[in-house]
Amino acid sequence: MSVYDIVSFVGFLALIVSLLALDLCVFHKEDRVISFKESLRWTLFWIAVSCVFGGVIYFFGEYIHGVNSMESLAEVNARHGHGMTIDPLLGLEENIQNYKQVLTLEYFTGYLIEKSLSLDNIFVMIMIFMGFGIDQKYYHRVLFWGILGAIILRFIFIFLSAALIQRFAWILAIFGVVLVVSGIKMIFAKEEEEKIDTENHPVVKFFSKHFRLLREYKGHNFFVKHEGKIYATSLFLVLLVIEFSDIIFAVDSIPAIFSVTQDPYIVFFSNIFAILGLRSLFFMLSSIMNLFRYLKTGVSFLLIFIGVKMLLHTFLHIEIGTGISLCVILGILTVSILASILITKKENA
Repeated sequence: MSVYDIVSFVGFLALIVSLLALDLCVFHKEDRVISFKESLRWTLFWIAVSCVFGGVIYFFGEYIHGVNSMESLAEVNARHGHGMTIDPLLGLEENIQNYKQVLTLEYFTGYLIEKSLSLDNIFVMIMIFMGFGIDQKYYHRVLFWGILGAIILRFIFIFLSAALIQRFAWILAIFGVVLVVSGIKMIFAKEEEEKIDTENHPVVKFFSKHFRLLREYKGHNFFVKHEGKIYATSLFLVLLVIEFSDIIFAVDSIPAIFSVTQDPYIVFFSNIFAILGLRSLFFMLSSIMNLFRYLKTGVSFLLIFIGVKMLLHTFLHIEIGTGISLCVILGILTVSILASILITKKENA
């Protein structure tokens, strides 16, 4: 890891911590129900911030890995599998500009993949909150700390996966199989199978058995002092279940982004910006989720497409470009959304 890698990564973490602190300490200090209009504004804000960061990559992407010569460009291109063609007839500046365009396209494609797959996670979170009977005014607090935990877990998962992929390229084939199987299972999953059993959930059973737990809610507190001892509340239990569901969700979403790029920094940047907007997207969609009944089907086909893409690359060396992948992803989402709206409108007519 070079000095450039460390500086760019620390700078990114500083930005994320600042945004999260601003969110919790300034705009959401009090527990309250988030309205649809407010969640829409925050969703647009996080999308705008993500797009601005994409612009930063477009103009200053060479500083992420310290690309400042043809040799360093070739080394980074090979190490992270960007697959760009370095033309020796062009000057250094033109090749670096092409490199930055590749990074930007990978970033936005990865962001869109993660954003799309997060829709399925939102379905799960809604069921968790409903299953545990959480007061809606505490949703934001649980989701905030859930997102913070997700960032830490994603960091470990992404950089560990990147290290393994660089040593064992065949791991991409395993990722591809996992995505295809997940997509097929999602298509045929019955609604009853997706309900949350709050009493028999593995996290609930394990935590209740090994730790002190008060099976009740104490405002927004995750821990309380009871009879001279510290006990976790049911709200903390819900937070753990949310984190557990995110780990399961990451098994699909992170390999999916590795189908676009093996650069762990681009994977991490796109992944984190997508999940930063997950809370506002949750509040925005939770009240109108019934209008998008085929989004889940679209997400399942998205997983299958990405899995097949990875398998074609691994076994047949057939490369589906990032631009084509982006178009296919947008097409799948557009068709699923239009189908949801048109069929719902026809049924209500």
